[in-house]
Amino acid sequence: MNGYKQHPHLAWHETLELHELVAFQSNFLMGFKMNIGSVHDPELKNLYAEAIKSLEQNLTELLPYYQIAPVVGARKMDGNDATAFYALHLLIFAKTAVRNYAIAITETATPNLRNLLQKQLNSAIKLHGEVYHFMYKNGLYPSYNLNELLMNDQKNAKLALNL
Repeated sequence: MNGYKQHPHLAWHETLELHELVAFQSNFLMGFKMNIGSVHDPELKNLYAEAIKSLEQNLTELLPYYQIAPVVGARKMDGNDATAFYALHLLIFAKTAVRNYAIAITETATPNLRNLLQKQLNSAIKLHGEVYHFMYKNGLYPSYNLNELLMNDQKNAKLALNL
């Protein structure tokens, strides 16, 4: 592009979007890999395998961008405790539910259904807050420490790729 200067690092906002994508995909990749053995329908099992392959490719392509994030590093593994995985899985579910309810409300014309969806949206927001606070107080979501947050993403993505 004419006049466009390539910066030596990612912008803060795109670094945070990278974090969201890697955290989301790493967590679901772990879950898919843990669950594929329980899927008996061959067609569905193939879909799981396709999703796993796609997520592995995505993470492999995204991880190098951590090297040009404003802060990077590596964090030590905390053993085999899966609490962080389960908590993040629940947090991602709650966050996605909030987004889905908000979108559904904008498409709802029936007042009673709209009221119900708003009630359920508020419940999803409450759950998200509770899960976030659980993770934060237990050191599982260092939301105020960008360096630690990004290091944790890299650790989880590598763990998911090697599962």
